[in-house]
Amino acid sequence: MKKISLFLWGLLIIGYSHSQVLDTQSDNDLKKVAEEAPNLSEIFSISKIIWSIIFLIAGYFIIRILTKVLELIAERSTTYRITLKGFVPVVRILSWVLLLTIIIAGIFRPPAATILALSASIGVAVGFAAQDILKNIFGGIVILFDRPFVVGDKIEVGDYYGEVVNIGLRSTRVVTPGDSLVSIPNSEIMNGSVSNTNSGSAYCQVIAEILLPMHIDTLKARSLAIQAAQVSKLVYLKKPIKVLFFNEVKDRKSYLKMKLSAYVTDIREEFTFKSEMTELVVAAFFEHGLISKADFE
Repeated sequence: MKKISLFLWGLLIIGYSHSQVLDTQSDNDLKKVAEEAPNLSEIFSISKIIWSIIFLIAGYFIIRILTKVLELIAERSTTYRITLKGFVPVVRILSWVLLLTIIIAGIFRPPAATILALSASIGVAVGFAAQDILKNIFGGIVILFDRPFVVGDKIEVGDYYGEVVNIGLRSTRVVTPGDSLVSIPNSEIMNGSVSNTNSGSAYCQVIAEILLPMHIDTLKARSLAIQAAQVSKLVYLKKPIKVLFFNEVKDRKSYLKMKLSAYVTDIREEFTFKSEMTELVVAAFFEHGLISKADFE
C-alpha cells in the first residue's frame, strides 16, 4: 500500500512538472508571436501613406490618359470603333487592380495574416451594409466577361434605348436618341432582358414604316423602295434590302403598311438613315404617280 501511494505521488509530481513546462512553452510562444507581430504604425507609416497617395494620383491620370487615347483611336475608325471601345472598361478595371496591388504589396507590405483578417472583417461589414452595391459590382464583372454588349453597341433595357458609352462596376451608361445620358444599375441589366441592335458590329438593321393606300401597285412600290434605299450614301450594301407589306387599320380606314428594312453603315446614323429612306421613298412614289395627296385626305 505504501508503494502504491509513493507511485501515485510520483505521477502527480511528474504531471505537475509537465504542465508547468507546457504553460511556460505556451507563454513563450505567445510572447514570440506578439514580438514578431508587426506594429500598425510600421505598416501605415506616414511615408508609406504619402507614397500611396502619390501612386494613386499618378495612376489616376495615367489610366485616364490611357483610356482617352484608346477612345480617340477608336473614333478614327468606324470598322474597329466598337471593338476597340469594348476593351476600354476592361483596361480601366485591370489597371486599377494592378495599381492597388502595387500599393498594398509594394508599399504597405502587410503580413498575410493581417490581409486575411482585414479581408474577412471588411467582407462581413460590406456584405451587410452594401448588398445592392455588391450586386451591381458582380453584375458589372459578369457584363465585362460575358459580353452581352460592349461599349458602342445600341441596346434596349426596359424603357431606355441608346448607345452604350461606359460600362462601370456600378452602372452602365447609355446615351439615348434625345442625347440624354442614362445610368442603368448593372443588377437591373442582369435581372432583365437586354436587346442588342448590332452585337459588336458597326452596322445595324434599320426599318422605315410607311402607310400606303390599298390600291397601290405593290410590285412597283417594292422596286422603287429598294432603288431609293440603294441611293442613300448611308446604306450598307453587303446586306440585303427587304420590303414587306402588311394590312393596317387606322381611323377606321384600311392601309398597306410597307416596312423597308436596310442596313446602315454606321450605327450612329441609324435615325438619320431611317429619315432619309422615308423621304426618298415617298418622293419616288409621288414622282411615279403611285400615291397622291388625295390618298391621305
